[in-house]
Amino acid sequence: MWHVLVPALRRRGARPAVLGVTSTGRHVVRATGDQIADLATGYAAALHRRGLARGDTLALAVRPGPTALAVMLAADRLGLTVAIIDPTVGPDVVRARLAALPPALVVADAVAQAAAGWARPLARRMQLSLPQLAGLGPVVTVGRRLPGCAPRLVPEAGAVPAPVEDDGDAVVIFTSGTTSRPRAVVHTRTSVAAGMRAVTELVQPVAGQPVVGGTFFVLVPALAAGAPVALPARSGRALARQLRMLRPQATYLTPPWLRTVLAASGRFTGRVWTGSAPVSATLLNRVRDAGAAQAWGCTSHCVAASSRPVRRRPGVGVYALTELFPAAAVEATEKAAYTGDGDLVGELLPGVRGRVDDTGQLLLTGPSACDRYLGEPPRRWVATGDVARIDGSRVVLAGRCKDMILRRAENIYPGLYEPALHVPGVDLAVLVGVPGDDGDERLVALVQPEPGADLARVRAALRAPLVRMGTARPDEVHLVSVPLAGRSRKPDRAAAARLAASLATVPTQRRRGR
Repeated sequence: MWHVLVPALRRRGARPAVLGVTSTGRHVVRATGDQIADLATGYAAALHRRGLARGDTLALAVRPGPTALAVMLAADRLGLTVAIIDPTVGPDVVRARLAALPPALVVADAVAQAAAGWARPLARRMQLSLPQLAGLGPVVTVGRRLPGCAPRLVPEAGAVPAPVEDDGDAVVIFTSGTTSRPRAVVHTRTSVAAGMRAVTELVQPVAGQPVVGGTFFVLVPALAAGAPVALPARSGRALARQLRMLRPQATYLTPPWLRTVLAASGRFTGRVWTGSAPVSATLLNRVRDAGAAQAWGCTSHCVAASSRPVRRRPGVGVYALTELFPAAAVEATEKAAYTGDGDLVGELLPGVRGRVDDTGQLLLTGPSACDRYLGEPPRRWVATGDVARIDGSRVVLAGRCKDMILRRAENIYPGLYEPALHVPGVDLAVLVGVPGDDGDERLVALVQPEPGADLARVRAALRAPLVRMGTARPDEVHLVSVPLAGRSRKPDRAAAARLAASLATVPTQRRRGR
């Protein structure tokens, strides 16, 4: 990453590389190309002076932006392994994840330390100016330091070792797990580089034209191609103004943020990518109708895409996982024409191979596949957790293994049927199981209408797909807001099941009024 990105940043020189935005939608330069490259070199020198060397683990809890990118580049140059820590999961989970590593150093910004709530308690407990958690290493602050935070990691002008050339662990990404068993994906430098190349080939960013997005997998390909990146505004109205002023070539937002922009009467330009949560064709069509030349659904499991004809290429849906990104892609026209059961996610990309095991679960392997899960031996094949079938090199998903519902001795995979429920006027739909008195499960559909949708028309549009579900037809259908969870705002199926159970106890006449 250092060899590819730092020269690209140097070529930008004093021109803006990362933009921020004010509450009024006015853009400010967060960092130029030279500033990020200088900061990365300074952090590399500071980390080297602290004694961090190849093979050490650095835990990173910093909001996406130029500072986080500079720390990542510094770690890559030194051959460190970066463990991504999300402070919003709560202090107990943060401590458990740190204990699973453990890191030689925790690098956090002030906001992350406040959110995690562990900097100030640790300082009091250890009676140290440098907060430490026994056996887990010290904490340092990058960026602005606030009272109660750890001391700053100051970029230095000292000597820096030559960039590490060979392979090794590059990044650890925690995906799930409890405080007793955190689960994390371990990628090597080789797999990260392969994934970045694949993303770049799909996205094809154009130099000089702005991109709106904030994640690492937006920043690196865009900046490497010479495209400046604007970090998204934090309110719907400001974000709508930002898009109007910038007219970006590409925009990356989660489905909830797309809905927020649409509710603020925002307009889009270029290609719009969305993911990290279920993406319906209805939502993508709304984005396209709001001006996007292409609307791409890109999520870890069920995806969809919609596009107007454009000169460069048609719209594409992308199937990707934390363990292997990207894995498959499908043109919008082909996806729209697909009438079979399940969700067509497309052709496996070059170098990616797939097979289905005895349980029907999809297994994948390829150059961008992770090396292993933390604490486990390397594995050649990634178990996706998705039930699927492979027709030639085309992959069709049927649902998540863990989401299977057992009703009247029939295994029902929600992902096989949920796409059909995304009729016009529907933002989101999930199928959940509710335990019955007889030990069986009742199948309940929670359907979230679009803001302002005509509920009578939504119910009418749902009739045909519900009939086509046959024996998998839900026992109840409720038009409600689907509970979401996490930073990506994915459907919270546990909360959805609790909601469905509570609705089942409501008298019939009251339910009819929903």
